[in-house]
Amino acid sequence: MEHDHNQQHSQALSLSLEKHWYDRRYKILLVIPIALLIISLAYIGYFYTKNGDILLRDASLAGGTTVTLTEKADIAKLEEALKPEFPDVYIRTITNIQSGIPVAVLIDSSAQPEQLKAGIEKALGYELTTENTAVEFTGPALSQNFYRQLIIALLFSFILISGVIFILFRTVIPSLAVIFAIFADIVMPLALIDFLGIRLSAAGIAAFLMLIGYSVDTDILLTTRVLKRREGTVNERIYGAFKTGMFMTVTGLAAVLPAFFIITGLPDSFRQIFLILALGLSADIINTWLTNASILKWYAVKKGIS
Repeated sequence: MEHDHNQQHSQALSLSLEKHWYDRRYKILLVIPIALLIISLAYIGYFYTKNGDILLRDASLAGGTTVTLTEKADIAKLEEALKPEFPDVYIRTITNIQSGIPVAVLIDSSAQPEQLKAGIEKALGYELTTENTAVEFTGPALSQNFYRQLIIALLFSFILISGVIFILFRTVIPSLAVIFAIFADIVMPLALIDFLGIRLSAAGIAAFLMLIGYSVDTDILLTTRVLKRREGTVNERIYGAFKTGMFMTVTGLAAVLPAFFIITGLPDSFRQIFLILALGLSADIINTWLTNASILKWYAVKKGIS
């Protein structure tokens, strides 16, 4: 009996110290995601001044030619030979999902099909035929229109989810905290994608649409627990939401990370989706449990919510 009492007392003391630490540090924790967001926005701004857009687009979104080689080729030498004539050339390999053996080489450029094909023939030293090559061309006007529609869909989704959040919580500060976290979940992965020099396809833009849905789950869970429940203290409700939310996020990461790193034969569009979701879910850990949680804690203290 005495042992159980001492153990309960020790657990209560430990919880009290944890609460005391969080009560003193939650405002400082808020500095970390804000600094990361500022750095991300600054890099995207720099990227825009350098490239004229906030992201790099492949031929499906920017217009141009995609040549698919079904024969083996030295990608490094091929890129070195094509770069002087086609500065925007982008080369990648497609591999077999089961064996991991390369089965094709994709070459993207904004050049016309005849020009790019002639340049590749010169670099490889042999003629390209219908047996060893497939050529696709997308007009710039069509690609630009498709890209514009995808961006509009992304913005429209963000506006709609913002409206739903305001209707759901009907308070300005908690609603803005959720919207701020979702916005940061999009900006931070985009900055990393730009930094890595990855050319996004339509699937990559769609991944950002999916990311809005993934991001809002944990933020709504946290805000609902803190504002609409009365069991326990604010810290206990935040901790309870943290356990559930982290389980959701880690489960999502466990699904997309192995698919990206282990299954090397996936099409490039699928790998883009998995990479963006992994980056976004990782950013969501920071923006939900440092940004949103800290703002809600601050709000609860100011409003006297127990």
